[in-house]
Amino acid sequence: VFEFVLYPSGVGDVTSLRVGYLGPSGTFTESALLTQTDLASAEHVLYRSHSDVLHNTSTGEIDFGFCAIENAIEGTVNVVQDTLAFDSELLIQREVVIPITMNLLVKAGSSLSDVKKVISYPHALAQVRSFLRENLPDAELEAANSTAHAAHLLSESVELNVAAVGTSLAAEKYGLDIVAEGIEDHEGNKTRFVLIARDGIPAPTGHDKTSVVVFQQSDRPGSLLAILQEFAARSINLTKLESRPTREGLGQYCFLLDLEGHIADSVMADCLKTLQTKDVRVKFLGSYPAAGDHAEAVREESNAALDKAENWLDTIRSKLS
Repeated sequence: VFEFVLYPSGVGDVTSLRVGYLGPSGTFTESALLTQTDLASAEHVLYRSHSDVLHNTSTGEIDFGFCAIENAIEGTVNVVQDTLAFDSELLIQREVVIPITMNLLVKAGSSLSDVKKVISYPHALAQVRSFLRENLPDAELEAANSTAHAAHLLSESVELNVAAVGTSLAAEKYGLDIVAEGIEDHEGNKTRFVLIARDGIPAPTGHDKTSVVVFQQSDRPGSLLAILQEFAARSINLTKLESRPTREGLGQYCFLLDLEGHIADSVMADCLKTLQTKDVRVKFLGSYPAAGDHAEAVREESNAALDKAENWLDTIRSKLS
């Protein structure tokens, strides 16, 4: 069974590690973090924003940051992706994907018909647009720092016409009722989280991803095609391709890519090296274990195939004179 190695810069005691994430208690981020049993004994540090998490990881105040980076409905969490791409030298250590179930929370004694205002994290409100339009078309929407922050604000409110969109964990922690559950607009809603550190690349597992940012040094016809052909020529699968403004002027974009494979793989290393020699600049964001429902099975199958290939090669080499 594959086990994560958690010790940055020689730290050998998990209980001495500090992991920061978006608070207060009861966020989807916390729910995702709680699925990582190897981080259970680390000290958990809550912050008001993803920016605070990333900043304090960069400065060494905490050993790891744990942040949402992508949602199946709303797409990329730009503040996290952009900080990794432009404003830090942090490296992704792993990804965690969990299903997201949105709930409408109210104070005890309130009902759906009472609700005149709904508060939550903007990404969460965006994931329940259809429900709000059909059931609370006249409700005022108010942004909060997180879904758990919205639940906390609701728990302290004296008004009975306010609701929050959040987790069942937040309802339990703040003594709220769930008046409607599963209110997300689309089935299969999932969010991808990443564990981030200042340095370190996890060893290859047989089922990994590599994330990079590719900056074009000049804008010319076919430049993106030329970049993509390097991956296609080596049969490297792209699981994500997104353009983002470089902040250097209108019309200037870079490309964020998630690739199947690890920087330790000779094919991946050759591809990125080749790109770096061309008229582009590559920023490496990390190679790390891939998540997914069948990740462990894929890992075992890949490692078994590698062992078989190595045994085959050893048999041939044994005949060398």
